Amino acid sequence: MAVVKELIRNEENGNISFGNYALDTKSKVSDFEHNGDLYKVKTFKEITKLERNGMIVYESVPGTSVFDLDLEERDLAFKVEGTTSTQITLELEAEKEYKVFLDDTNIGKMKTNLGGKLVISADLAEDVQTFVKVVRL
Repeated sequence: MAVVKELIRNEENGNISFGNYALDTKSKVSDFEHNGDLYKVKTFKEITKLERNGMIVYESVPGTSVFDLDLEERDLAFKVEGTTSTQITLELEAEKEYKVFLDDTNIGKMKTNLGGKLVISADLAEDVQTFVKVVRL
């Protein structure tokens, strides 16, 4: 099982990794600096949540581990690992259309709501990382 034991970390390639779905109790790290932004992560087996400068970026139910989160202006990409069927909520630009890929398979176009939320369902498994890419159209 691959988890981020330190809850959040900088990667050598400039991305971040976060989350530990193996924890039985809630754990968090606040004021983690990365590229001039402050991140906060809350994670355990039931939920993983990442905030950047007080705004939600990522949330999963149940909890997950996210590797190499790459946030670009128009898209984002990451690898995610968990234990079961998972709902992933991303906060993006409001009322925009995005193309979503799971393991390089285009699962279709999705539009964010007024709050910018995009919800993806993924069947995850321990020791198997699923690649997620979201591209704004």
